Amino acid sequence: MIMKKVDWRVATLFVQERHYSSVMPKLTKHWLGCYENKNLVGVLTLGWGTRPKHTIQKIFPELNTQDYYEIGKMCMSEDMVRNSESQMLSKTLNWMKQNTPNVKYLYTWADGIVGKPGYVYQSANFLYGGFVWTDVYITENGEKVHPRTMQGILPNNDGLKYGHRPNFEQLKKMKITRVFGKQFRYIYPMNKTHRKHLKNSTMKWNLNYPKDKDLQWKVKGPGETEYTLTNTMPYKQDSSKVNHNSSNVNKVVDKYGTASLENFLD
Repeated sequence: MIMKKVDWRVATLFVQERHYSSVMPKLTKHWLGCYENKNLVGVLTLGWGTRPKHTIQKIFPELNTQDYYEIGKMCMSEDMVRNSESQMLSKTLNWMKQNTPNVKYLYTWADGIVGKPGYVYQSANFLYGGFVWTDVYITENGEKVHPRTMQGILPNNDGLKYGHRPNFEQLKKMKITRVFGKQFRYIYPMNKTHRKHLKNSTMKWNLNYPKDKDLQWKVKGPGETEYTLTNTMPYKQDSSKVNHNSSNVNKVVDKYGTASLENFLD
């Protein structure tokens, strides 16, 4: 198994054919392909989330964007053996040490909203730094819509950079459910020096990993005024249903005329 750079279009189509979410991160610096016997079996992207400087300085006030990468997307073929994703992470760390030696930390979130406490990061010896509650909007057909995307959909008559969040009446009319879930924070120091530097972090890093029992959701459906707390995942995402995220998901097909990785390579 080896990691090497791959064309962004190949990475995008590979992910969109296999991942539970077909939306690709916008701030991507490296698209990496995982190959076994010359076959592409996995994809991992390195870059940043929506607020890179804010993210790292909330953890390390003295660091900056160039000091870390965040895993944007990680996807592997379903026919690979168990723990293959952990192997891909290990190969990615080796690739980073050789190709991005100035990067101090690899940072990532496990998406508890879709029922993932982060077992793959735990298997790869990442350190756990607690969780935050975050929200998404779920459409009637099961599409998961990021709040920033939702703000861009609604009318913006006030000249705001990102627009307004939907109000009670808009959510009811659009038949949209608002869901809060946990996002679990993980980090991997790239060497012993950076590991020692964790003592300067504003977060407490440890190996007290979350499990399935720690997953929770707060749900408020269209027309409801109160949130309901549940330990059962309240929705089933359908990655084939794309409406509000179409400009992101259809970037390759709109430009190159195909949404099939096989056809694109041909």
